[in-house]
Amino acid sequence: MWKRSPILLVLLLAACNDSGYEQRSSMQREELIDYVEVQSATTSDSAEPAVGVMHEMEPRFPDVAEGRATRLDHGVAEGRRKQYAALAENRFIEARRAPLSTFSIDVDAASYSNVRRFLTSGTLPPADAVRIEELVNYFEYDYPDPDGQEPFSITTEVSAAPWNPRHRLVHVGLQGRRMSTERLPPSNLVFLVDVSGSMASPDRLPLVQESLRMLTDQLRRQDRVAIVLYAGEAGVALPSTSGADKAAIRRAIDAMYAGGSTNGAGGITTAYETVRRNYVPGGNNRVILATDGDFNVGVSSDAELVKLIERERNDGISLTVLGFGTGNYQDAKMEALADHGNGNYAYVDDIGEARKALVEEMAGTLHTLAKDVKIQVEFDPARVHSYRLIGYENRALAARDFRDDRKDAGELGAGHSVTALYEVVPRAGPGGGQLLTVRMRYKAPNGVHSRAHARAVPNRVTPAARASDDFRFAAAVAEWGMLLRGSAHRGSASYDAVLARARSARGPDLKGHRAEFVQLVEASRRLDGLRGD
Repeated sequence: MWKRSPILLVLLLAACNDSGYEQRSSMQREELIDYVEVQSATTSDSAEPAVGVMHEMEPRFPDVAEGRATRLDHGVAEGRRKQYAALAENRFIEARRAPLSTFSIDVDAASYSNVRRFLTSGTLPPADAVRIEELVNYFEYDYPDPDGQEPFSITTEVSAAPWNPRHRLVHVGLQGRRMSTERLPPSNLVFLVDVSGSMASPDRLPLVQESLRMLTDQLRRQDRVAIVLYAGEAGVALPSTSGADKAAIRRAIDAMYAGGSTNGAGGITTAYETVRRNYVPGGNNRVILATDGDFNVGVSSDAELVKLIERERNDGISLTVLGFGTGNYQDAKMEALADHGNGNYAYVDDIGEARKALVEEMAGTLHTLAKDVKIQVEFDPARVHSYRLIGYENRALAARDFRDDRKDAGELGAGHSVTALYEVVPRAGPGGGQLLTVRMRYKAPNGVHSRAHARAVPNRVTPAARASDDFRFAAAVAEWGMLLRGSAHRGSASYDAVLARARSARGPDLKGHRAEFVQLVEASRRLDGLRGD
């Protein structure tokens, strides 16, 4: 079985010089992308390797093969076909003027797998597809479990910023309480699956089916699942069924096929109605939407859809969004729907990502420990000249929102970790004292009023050589993100520095995610070096 190896793909691309590729390389860039997308959409009837393999192996960008690798204007050509929310990078803020930095947590990691998909296809991603906090939060960190009543622990560390040693890097880590599958409350799930014609290619509906089979294998007798399909019409393909009846669930999954328009007549309404009919008090009541993003689920406008999702959220029904495919994928809409639905958002580019999202992280994906989790960091102006939060641009909150329980924020699932990094410009002077204070507010899963928690961080700097593996690896991922975004604050950042730090901070890496990161950095270094700037 082929394993995902981005650097191997780039090397394979370089070896592809047959006449077919030479003919394609003469196309204009726009025509080339159209050609690739049309070909991938019309080969579903041919004999192919297992789902999740062909789209990993196929050399799609012949310009790379002939040594004329281009970034397709840094992914702009493909970015025009997708809807990425514009991100204005966080700037340095003077601590005396505004000592408070407030934001919602984010446990989504869709940006990482989407960036990986760009790189394994032989091109760098558009800048707005790169959300640095989602790159950093893709990985597990060795944070301790909480030992008290709080559902999470807080870990902090301060060392030099690798890309600017005169600055400091502040690492803040949250770890949600880990729970085994057996301890999870019962789940009442509805799979809402897009089966329109646009879902026919191997990286869409077939991958959705394989993903849902994997999730089905994790279900227990006390769990229930229903399936709602939508294309030209919406309908219940499987009534709510016990997780013990895996054969019936698999039959319904296997029977799915793609065809028709995306004018779903009440798909999401039907899904929510099905959850309500089988509502489990104190359980995990959730709709799991699987789509390529180019959808209309029977609600007349985006605003009406958001209102529906928020109303159901307030009644204890969450929405998780799984995105699939390329070409017409609407990243911004998918992320927004999950945010409004108090759920998770994952982009599934291959079967390995499906396993991570729906098997390895099932507890966190399906069980919420704390909702509306907000972080507010207060910097001491006597010791901090200025600071900037790395990433979280679309999670920023006003300082007054921190204590406003009406303000929605992110959810923390069982076993999930959250990492935030601040780059700090220190003031000259002796050490000692307090550098900053980290404050948290959160609600219980069914709570209305928030609880507060605080942690003071001393003005003490760990030498770079003695910084933890988690600190150094998270810093490497953030530095890579700044390179991919072309950040104005990247300082002396380089792919070589990222690789050296990531390799030395890999740790046990039992699931291989950090090793894969090294391969992605190697692939992006090669592509960036061939762009001809």
